[in-house]
Amino acid sequence: MPVKTTPKEVFLHLLEFVALYAVVIGFISLLFQYVNLLIPDVLERGFYATSSYYSIARRAMATLIVIFPVYLFTAKYLNKLYLARPERQHSRLRKWLGYFTLFIAGGTVLIDLVTLIYNFLQGDLTTRFILKVLSILLVAALVFVYYLWDLKRDREA
Repeated sequence: MPVKTTPKEVFLHLLEFVALYAVVIGFISLLFQYVNLLIPDVLERGFYATSSYYSIARRAMATLIVIFPVYLFTAKYLNKLYLARPERQHSRLRKWLGYFTLFIAGGTVLIDLVTLIYNFLQGDLTTRFILKVLSILLVAALVFVYYLWDLKRDREA
């Protein structure tokens, strides 16, 4: 039976999921910049290309430094709340956000695979492109698997 969600829980759940999305975007962005720096594009030369990679990497690191602890704190706080009152774990908002996250992660994996196959069929596969596709695939798949497990655990409880 679904429980009523308090405004505090709405805030915490929204904060947790917004922080999750920001961390995922920041992490993928950082991975992309490492790929850009380690495997430079021969057509893209000069100071401006490299400086933009560093600028994007700095922004991604700043995002991770600030927002990742917020995500961890919020997730830990909510888990403490669930341990103290297990019925809170069955809130509709939590389930909606969990399934929305599954939808976004699953859609990202599918779009990523379509992009990979399209570029393969077009003959435009480079090491740089493949590494970027793999980084998106890995991160989205990890988020998908974790939240699928979390929702399944919730049903079994």
